[in-house]
Amino acid sequence: MTCLNDFSLSFKGRDFLPLMVGGMGTNISTAELVLAIEKLGGIAHLSDAMLPDVADKALGTHFTKERTERLKSFIPQWDKSNNYFDLDRLADATKSYICDVMDRAKGKGLVLVNCMEKLTMNDSLSTLKVRLNSALDAGIDGITLSAGLHLSSFKLMQENKRFNDALLGIVVSSTRALNLFLKKTASLGRLPDYVIVEGPLAGGHLGFGDDWKNFSLEKIVREVKEFVSKDGLQIPVIAAGGIYSGKEATRFVKEVGADGIQAATRFTIVKESGLPDEVKQVYINAEDKDVEVNHFSPTGYPMRMLKSSPALSSDIRPNCESYGYLLNHGTCSYLKEWQERHQESTEALQTKCCLCTQMRNYKVWTCGTTVSKLKETTKKGVDGKWILPTAEEVWNDYKYESFPG
Repeated sequence: MTCLNDFSLSFKGRDFLPLMVGGMGTNISTAELVLAIEKLGGIAHLSDAMLPDVADKALGTHFTKERTERLKSFIPQWDKSNNYFDLDRLADATKSYICDVMDRAKGKGLVLVNCMEKLTMNDSLSTLKVRLNSALDAGIDGITLSAGLHLSSFKLMQENKRFNDALLGIVVSSTRALNLFLKKTASLGRLPDYVIVEGPLAGGHLGFGDDWKNFSLEKIVREVKEFVSKDGLQIPVIAAGGIYSGKEATRFVKEVGADGIQAATRFTIVKESGLPDEVKQVYINAEDKDVEVNHFSPTGYPMRMLKSSPALSSDIRPNCESYGYLLNHGTCSYLKEWQERHQESTEALQTKCCLCTQMRNYKVWTCGTTVSKLKETTKKGVDGKWILPTAEEVWNDYKYESFPG
């Protein structure tokens, strides 16, 4: 009998349990959740999704209010080309939040931040550069590049004094994506410190098309492992998406060859998660039939969520002046669609949602395919409600559950 605790994942001379807690935005991966894992000596991700707004909630700052005031004259306009982010304020928000988290870290584990390329913010390269470098300047232990190919991201960080000191990893769903990334960054002389292979059963945005059912995490992990090994590259490969238990995690390490795994769905319902408690109860009650992969996200990626997500039936005016995280060249697909339905009075169906506002208000209930298993590992109280576990309890389930063999 073996368990995940029998293995280790090494970074810069330190050994860790081969388990990462994924970055769940917006503010589901709270500082409290991440620090609870870090205190245990583990590795956990913050999400930098809408981080100025997250900082406002956590620190009492006013980044979003200031942005709204600065841009309120543009509210009636449909062309949002002038709806830009103040880069200095974006840097301040990022540093303020991450510095606060790092000041509270115990130094036992690692705090990473999940940085999504698809947060275009009406100036994708400039805002991405600020987000990446501000996180490094704030002392983050590492950055995981996600939701995009990130072909320019290493270059955007290369002049930062921590470029070679902090951990830098990338999320891929194929060897092709990894190969493109490595070729693009080869001239910088800096390999990623880890690769997270996210399979088709993950929650939230997927790196697959409508044919996602044709792919297998196990197969992709084996292919990526073979790819990095053939050239003698020593890059740990982390499997993610649909790995619900310590037993399954141990199998991926022992038999599939992954160097570790990443988990998120089980941590959505822990006490330290930012998801509202009443929504956590919905998650635990969910059945397989309650989950769907749809195209409501303006990013263009398919997205897995609960069918009962309030965002799917909410027709709200775009809040680009307050948020605007998905604006690209002055617009986004939801903005276009809303304008057609309301200003032009067409009968167009709603096929997208205002992801910025809805994620901020916890109305997009993203989840992995394993969400229906939550009731199997959660107990009910005398009041009939599910008793929410702590992050440590879920962590220990992964750490010590035995795998036969």
